Amino acid sequence: MLQHFKSVIVDHFPALSNASFSLLTEGWDSVAVDVDNQFIFKFPRSLAGGEDLRREAAMLAVVRPHLSLAVPQLAFFDTPQPFSKHPKLQGEHLVTAQYEQLNSVAKQQLAEDVARFYAQLHALDPAMLRAAGAQPRNPWPELDAIAAGIHPYLSLAQRQKAHRILAQWSQLPDDPYGITYGFFDGHGWNMAFDHTTQQLVGMYDFGDAGFGPLHQEFIYTSSVSGELTDRVIAAYELLTGRELERARISLLTGVLLLLELTQMGDRATHAALVLRHAVNWLQAH
Repeated sequence: MLQHFKSVIVDHFPALSNASFSLLTEGWDSVAVDVDNQFIFKFPRSLAGGEDLRREAAMLAVVRPHLSLAVPQLAFFDTPQPFSKHPKLQGEHLVTAQYEQLNSVAKQQLAEDVARFYAQLHALDPAMLRAAGAQPRNPWPELDAIAAGIHPYLSLAQRQKAHRILAQWSQLPDDPYGITYGFFDGHGWNMAFDHTTQQLVGMYDFGDAGFGPLHQEFIYTSSVSGELTDRVIAAYELLTGRELERARISLLTGVLLLLELTQMGDRATHAALVLRHAVNWLQAH
């Protein structure tokens, strides 16, 4: 796989023929290649992924000038093997164990940076984004589909609790702030974090960005830490004057974890992680 992607890259950029190439396979929609720790090339896993990558490049061109945080400067190449290229954001992932080692000042600064990133996205003109190709996010499956999907992975007691959570979700009123353009993927694997300075450098992977319920924006940082989510919510409220419903965000977080279990519970690369996240959340709630 790496040799194929390297050939595609060198065909288009001969100056990189002597560069160092490494494969990054953790992406769900694309496979990425790191070149000399300077550039990231993304190759979609499917035809639909190629269209998503094209749209992501268009979205980033629109939103980048309005954001304080760095985001990828993505160029899309519409070739028989479509791909994108962008200068690498110089930072690493932020996972739970690393977050817990941050001091209080760094945790608060991180929360404020993420909250400002969300607020700036939510303030963008929807018409401008639609003109650039922004689309509604795919709705989550119905209650019955999620309930059936989690059955093979959870104990009877866990399933009973999960079913109660899904029932509450099915009765949830529409988002009080309606539909907004957002990132909807703010977990630690999409953060470029400088662990030396303890600062967030940027955010990447806009493949899931689009129009969705505003409160849903705030559920993804819980994969790093529930405390981080609490800090982000508080900072966002100060920035925007909006009062968010914490119970709604908590409920949506649980539904997301159950949904991810149905989608990836049988994947060797993700099964243990999604099961642990779902079980831990059920035990805590």
